[in-house]
Amino acid sequence: MIARTIAFARTEPATAAAVAIAVIGVLTMAGFFFFQYVLGYPPCPLCLEQRYAFYVSVPLAAMILLGQSVGSSHKVLMLALLAIAAAMLWNAGLGVYHSGVEWKWWPGPTDCSGAIPNFSAGGSLIDQINRTRVIRCDEAPWRFLGLSLAGYNVLVSLLLATVAAWGAFAVHRKWPSSR
Repeated sequence: MIARTIAFARTEPATAAAVAIAVIGVLTMAGFFFFQYVLGYPPCPLCLEQRYAFYVSVPLAAMILLGQSVGSSHKVLMLALLAIAAAMLWNAGLGVYHSGVEWKWWPGPTDCSGAIPNFSAGGSLIDQINRTRVIRCDEAPWRFLGLSLAGYNVLVSLLLATVAAWGAFAVHRKWPSSR
């Protein structure tokens, strides 16, 4: 099984990279939605920004698979994989920044707050303020093995950037005419 997987990755690097990116990306998205909607950890503004790379990369990986099936240019496939690598490297940098904010190594953004209550809705202003939940970027609500979700985002993003870069360079090596 492993030998067949490695052989497939060597013969179809763009497809193998796109499948890996799509599967790992969808699992990561399922993970952050699970933490948000099932476990009740609402995301801070930096957490929401770190999701953008997945919202771009997973559909782009699916388009790479579609492009493979219709015979797209190898240059297009290579550039799409490089775009995913760049997005994931950017995301890893954002995750490092967020982790540093959580560890208080540097200051974070000033907009890390919860929803603003509708003060014109009537009722007690004090009650509305007390019900407002502030989501702070500088407090990690969950850690496992010393890493917060931002730290795990760094690891997943670096993995996906590596897979995408490998796929792009393998396509470049495999089809010299696409240079």
